[in-house]
Amino acid sequence: MLIEVRSDGAFSVNGLGLHGAPFPLTFSVRGVAGCWTVRATAATATELADLLVHAAKNTIAVVDVATNDFVDEEYVQWKPSRMVAQQATRCTVHDFGGLADGVVGLSVEALVMSREEFPGFLEGWYPYELTLVGLPEVPTAERLDEIGLEIGTARHDRPILPNLPGCCLWYSGHDDCYVWVETTERQVAAAILGRLLALLVGSALADTGVTAVTEPADSLVEDLLQQGSDWAGTVEVVSVQAVTVSLAATSGPWRLDQPLPEEIDRVAVYDVEEARWRLAARQDRSDHRGSAP
Repeated sequence: MLIEVRSDGAFSVNGLGLHGAPFPLTFSVRGVAGCWTVRATAATATELADLLVHAAKNTIAVVDVATNDFVDEEYVQWKPSRMVAQQATRCTVHDFGGLADGVVGLSVEALVMSREEFPGFLEGWYPYELTLVGLPEVPTAERLDEIGLEIGTARHDRPILPNLPGCCLWYSGHDDCYVWVETTERQVAAAILGRLLALLVGSALADTGVTAVTEPADSLVEDLLQQGSDWAGTVEVVSVQAVTVSLAATSGPWRLDQPLPEEIDRVAVYDVEEARWRLAARQDRSDHRGSAP
């Protein structure tokens, strides 16, 4: 699949440390209690919107949103219902009432929309926090309250989706960069890794404006997942012919306070002219740093 990568995407605008080193691709997946949990960087909700639409089956309920783009004269954020009115998004609004009092990750209102409405809702603005659930049918008010109650009492060291009644997707985006997805479909988890690889390469090619990048084949992504469930990657070499991404299989999810691995386990090469991906043999960074493929 060909995707468009903008120069203001998550990999381009986020950096590490005081000197703003490029933000790495990180990806971890676990299968627990009938769902697949993904923790990853770096992507915005907009960059994953079509994958979330697919995973949601029928309906998306946005249960938390925070942004600096919709604020009043006192810099107080608008209610979600005012945001969707501004975006001309067709949806219903559910008031959580007291369920949202003092709860992190739950807005006062939920926005329940057809999954096809979701990309338009995100158009032209950026939430720095966004949480949603996907459902195969339109939820009742009672079910939405059950979901809100579960979110408010959830432990974030274990999967949330198995405890959300009737839901097939959980997405939480933080700082327009960090990704937390729980899905009942393994292929959605795999698709996120493929999307991240394309976004990372696109960030190296899109100095300004937009560039088109082809996502890697499912077989390439599956090859990586067969080798390991945890990966960290950085752009190693960029030339007019190709972009090389160095990938390290890690022992667990990468955290911001951890150094990036020095060892390279796989090398993914994107041929710019042919719009094709391949996995190359393992190399040491010193073997190819600074040289074009």
